[in-house]
Amino acid sequence: MLKHPSLIWTLVAIQTLGGGYFIWDIIASIFGLPSLPLYWEWRELVEIGAVLGLILGAFMGVMLALAARREMRRASKALRLNSERFTDEVATYFNEMNFTLAEEEIAWFLLKGMSPGEIATMRGTSESTVRAQSTAIYRKAGVNGKTHFVTQIVEDLLL
Repeated sequence: MLKHPSLIWTLVAIQTLGGGYFIWDIIASIFGLPSLPLYWEWRELVEIGAVLGLILGAFMGVMLALAARREMRRASKALRLNSERFTDEVATYFNEMNFTLAEEEIAWFLLKGMSPGEIATMRGTSESTVRAQSTAIYRKAGVNGKTHFVTQIVEDLLL
């Protein structure tokens, strides 16, 4: 349907012209303005065209909504698959850094943007322990802080 945008624009034009004619006819009758004189046969054709435009427009709206829903499902599935692959790649990356299990856990929390205080609360440890383990992580990764650590992971995995 989106492969033929001229069809959509034709329907929009039909709907707009039919709607414009009927609105003008109503406004003209309310304010006593001259209406557009049409023979009854032509008026019937305008009405038929407007109704067909509305019906086809509604049908196309449903078709486009269904297509959008299919596309969203496809995109969601692709994101989930890429997310799983990214998780696997990061786990491999952490393994190559020779992180301990505790360091790997903290590295994941750092990658998610958590602060040392939040990590300590999540792990049930002290903030100073998290800071010491974070320092060990940064040393093993060859970086000097959280931002550099996250940036390095993203650059290494994307490039």
